[in-house]
Amino acid sequence: MSAAPGPGAPPDRLVRTLSTRGGIAVRTLVATRLVADAAHRHGTSPTASAALGRALMGAVLLAAGGKRETVQIELRGDGPLGTIVAIADPQGRARGYASHPAAEPPHREGRLDVAGAVGRGTLAVVRSTDDAAHPYTGIVPIATGTIAQDLAHYLAESEQIRSAVGLGVFLGARGEVIAAGGYLVQALPGAAEEEIAHVEANVLALPGPGELVRDGWDADAIATILQGVLGCRERHATQPLFHCGCRRERVLRAVALLGRDDLDRARAAGETLEVHCRFCAARYAVGPDDLEQILAADA
Repeated sequence: MSAAPGPGAPPDRLVRTLSTRGGIAVRTLVATRLVADAAHRHGTSPTASAALGRALMGAVLLAAGGKRETVQIELRGDGPLGTIVAIADPQGRARGYASHPAAEPPHREGRLDVAGAVGRGTLAVVRSTDDAAHPYTGIVPIATGTIAQDLAHYLAESEQIRSAVGLGVFLGARGEVIAAGGYLVQALPGAAEEEIAHVEANVLALPGPGELVRDGWDADAIATILQGVLGCRERHATQPLFHCGCRRERVLRAVALLGRDDLDRARAAGETLEVHCRFCAARYAVGPDDLEQILAADA
């Protein structure tokens, strides 16, 4: 279940900056509307909303490195949610899904059991650019299922980057998304130990990012408190949003790949094919007239 946040909620915003000395990279994110949109489209259970929201925000944070990379996160766990996929581009546009969005495992100690819902398995991160013939793929075991710690583990193991990742989705009494936020803090090559120690202390002192956003913190305020006395250089900001590139023209091209015999059989029977986009849950009806046009174009 999902609902848009109230008018007083911080706006969705992605902020990137470096510490004054350049040793610490900080990315902060408010993505309440993005996550609420995803939950609404997919009709997610409360636990699925939290898990999918974390994955979407993680993809946005990883893709915000300024390298023109699209990032795909795939958690293939043995928990009731099944596979979770999230894709984001450098502009902060994200889309994704969980294989079983209605799954709702029992709560654990009165809280959503995201780790149990994800389960154990593998985390794959795929980085690709438009001009890259072969995208880079890193795969690690799912360490905790909480997603934030799994991404930090991936960055340390696969990309050798010392990182702190925070991801949080705060839900209302009816399971609606009312706050979602995250951050990614990384020690860059040459970072001084005192810089690293300072930002680590700041991370440990902060409540969860979902709680911060619920309490009215915006992305700039979270960046400021994370960097503390280290200060920051120029900040770069974009507005993240849920965005899927599916459209009717692409759907018709995909249907054309089914094969001429199958399409001709469906057209002759007067069938209407329904195509479902896994990423945004949009449904497209492809009727006999559409099939006629596809067959004529392929003649």
